[in-house]
Amino acid sequence: MTMTEPLLSIGDLAVSYRTASGVVPALRAVNLDVHSGEIMALVGESGSGKSTLAHAVLGLLPRGGSLDGGSLRFEGTELSTLPERALRAVRGAGIALVPQDPVMSLDPVKKVGDQVAEVLLIHGIEGRRGARAAAAELLARAGIDHPESRAGQYPHELSGGLRQRVLIAIALAARPRLIIADEPTSALDVTVQQRILDHLHELAAASNTAILLVTHDLGVAADRAQRVAVMSKGRIVEQGGSRSLLAAPAHDYTRGLLAAAPSLTGLRLRPEREGTEPLVEATGLVKTFTSRSRSSRRDISAVDDVSLRIPKGTTLALVGESGSGKSTTARLLLGLERPRAGTVSFGGTDVTSARGERLRALRGRMQLIYQNPYASLNPRHSVGTIVAEPLRAFGIGNRSEREARARDALDAVTLGSSMARRRPAELSGGQRQRVAIARALVLRPEFVVCDEPVSALDVSVQARILELLVRVQEEFGLTYLFISHDLAVVRQIADQVVVMRAGKVEEAGSASEVLGAPRSAYTRQLLAAIPGRRVGEEVR
Repeated sequence: MTMTEPLLSIGDLAVSYRTASGVVPALRAVNLDVHSGEIMALVGESGSGKSTLAHAVLGLLPRGGSLDGGSLRFEGTELSTLPERALRAVRGAGIALVPQDPVMSLDPVKKVGDQVAEVLLIHGIEGRRGARAAAAELLARAGIDHPESRAGQYPHELSGGLRQRVLIAIALAARPRLIIADEPTSALDVTVQQRILDHLHELAAASNTAILLVTHDLGVAADRAQRVAVMSKGRIVEQGGSRSLLAAPAHDYTRGLLAAAPSLTGLRLRPEREGTEPLVEATGLVKTFTSRSRSSRRDISAVDDVSLRIPKGTTLALVGESGSGKSTTARLLLGLERPRAGTVSFGGTDVTSARGERLRALRGRMQLIYQNPYASLNPRHSVGTIVAEPLRAFGIGNRSEREARARDALDAVTLGSSMARRRPAELSGGQRQRVAIARALVLRPEFVVCDEPVSALDVSVQARILELLVRVQEEFGLTYLFISHDLAVVRQIADQVVVMRAGKVEEAGSASEVLGAPRSAYTRQLLAAIPGRRVGEEVR
């Protein structure tokens, strides 16, 4: 390979999937070059072919996937014809993948430090004695605090953001020449996202490493990539320099993506509300967890004297970094965890003292949209069965009525009733998240906790889901607790904002006050880390 040749060259690549309904084209004549030391962003909606392209490069297409034609050249070597043994030598050392979902990618019965060290051992970079220390150093480089103790934990003991950072540490381990980062920061809060992307940028500059950044976040693409390629329906419809493409997109599809990006538009979806009568009130909540190891035991304060009030028909956004106590606070409000101290009131009923049928009746009026659709959807059930599950659990309607309501819920989240027969494995990440949202809304509850409900969605679907949440709130008078690390999204829909840090409330107030004129330096730091904020101001 000469100095002028690209590190990775993709020519007329075609990929299809064999399904029960026939062969479905996934990539159609894709051409893309990635050069050493550059960051190339690949953007597009869910199902556009971004992840298929990433997996095709590494020879990791799922069952039913077929490479139908075209060329994949890395450092002058054609990857598509390499035998599996030679291709395994390229993976990790030559090309590394940061996968989208840490739950599916990390071994649940192996400590995370051992999983990082395994890469070092496989490629002969460290011996067994040095691999453990090197693994802790890699975890630190990926932005993980207390890396030595974290290395001894299992994936289920870490937050979603920490698990994602473990995947990044694994990818960095063998110092690859190309990193394919498939939505590497979608589960991360903005400050950690900023640190990770800073690190990837520094790596590309210092070691001439190339990065193919697969993302639905146009703000990230605008901030980080020198060039951007836009995918739609398996084709690259437009590519060019990031600033020039975002400032003057030539294709209608690209213009639509830009109009839907919250960090680039800064538009609210409805006027801010104050509200009067509270539906949910929490006073002085305290929750601690005990962390045990062979040599020590320590209490970790997850929630420390947290009080909040959510008026009926309004949206309170709970923001902060991973591990700040947001999700634990939500579980306390729903009665899924019991506080060490403090009380929760729902519609005048004390949730913290409720037991048995009384608690079950309360839970029928509350629903949770989970952060991770991969872990929360039963892979053996059809989509229609999954969405109808809450109706069966609470004895609502007969079978045909439940099926009809499930189809209506799928239509409402823009999936269509035809999806009811599919299984989760046949859906993209964004489609699975919409199934999770449909399941939460099918009971028509009074209070919905939205735990990062749009973090896995591309911007256009994200915009539709947020509009849906606002419309459903208007129609049924719903009250939302909206947990998010994306302050650009929070700005669009929140009436109140509570900023959490290390289990405590750092700042609280109306959305316009907290996001427009924050008092806390920490809040200002979160706002400054919003990807694409500066570019968005230029575009507007």
